[in-house]
Amino acid sequence: MIRTSPSARRVRRVLAAAGAVVAASLVLAGCTSGSSSPAASDGASSSGGAFPVSIQTALGTTEIPSQPKRVVALGWGDAETALELGVQPVGASDWLGFGGDGVGPWLKDAYTKKPTIIQTLEPSYEQILKLKPDLILDTKSSGDKDRYAKLSAIAPTVAIPKGGENYLTTTEQQVDLVSRALGKESEGKKLLTDLDDAYAAARKAHPEFDGKTAVVGAYTADGFGAYASKDSRSTFMQQLGFTIPKAIDQQAGDAFSVSLSEENLDLLNADLTVILPIFVDASKAESDPLFQKVPSVQEGHSIVVDDADVSNAFSLGTTAAIEWALDRLPDEFAKKVG
Repeated sequence: MIRTSPSARRVRRVLAAAGAVVAASLVLAGCTSGSSSPAASDGASSSGGAFPVSIQTALGTTEIPSQPKRVVALGWGDAETALELGVQPVGASDWLGFGGDGVGPWLKDAYTKKPTIIQTLEPSYEQILKLKPDLILDTKSSGDKDRYAKLSAIAPTVAIPKGGENYLTTTEQQVDLVSRALGKESEGKKLLTDLDDAYAAARKAHPEFDGKTAVVGAYTADGFGAYASKDSRSTFMQQLGFTIPKAIDQQAGDAFSVSLSEENLDLLNADLTVILPIFVDASKAESDPLFQKVPSVQEGHSIVVDDADVSNAFSLGTTAAIEWALDRLPDEFAKKVG
């Protein structure tokens, strides 16, 4: 059973953010301090960020003339990253179907004003235009040129990183891009330092992971798949000390995952096999007769994550979500690893 107790680190951050918003209301408009207080619902206070800012992306150079006040976050995890940096988007995409404010429980109540929720793959440009954004974040998305052109016509848009690939923006790249665009570089560095510390603590607690192989797979209505080593879910495992079998990357090519058929389902075999059900009941994956034939499954070295929140945290790849998952998954992995 996956633990669901709240993360102490996450609770402290949310409480600190709430306190900072209250404190900010007591300050005259336009006055700032040297602290890293989160901004009001549609604003952002700079902490060392100087404007204008020029950011190179895979689709062009984005010029941000002044401190963004109305941010629309469209990319996978962009809204959560902005929230972690103390900025509340006025519009955001809910990639994992959380509902409500479009964020996971690790950032519950992080918004003081509900954002407008915007479609993911095919956003409504008219809806975005009505929000009057002065910055659009699309750092982990399709990298589609037409999408970028339409968004850039509305406001400065930060796309996938230069040299990056579609939906393969790393956590570090996303935090770097978003923090620079928001004038929050020092806060961004702190997020990544805290994440490194969290990974280090997990590795120290579980030295048995070092050098073991792990495969992260998905189970959907279409069957099983496996994530390449450069996907954030596999990166999570690598940060714990596991290695991802090269055969998966060979099958995936330039994609972030590979679909598995009966003929190559044995690619799921490893010292630890982790399956994430996506809009499908976990019991269906566990009882699948072909899945039951995978050696690691037969030997008891597999986990089908049956808690949707944990599965989503594992999948999202933001600093908040990863730390939340690190509080829950490594001990469960240790019970199953071969």
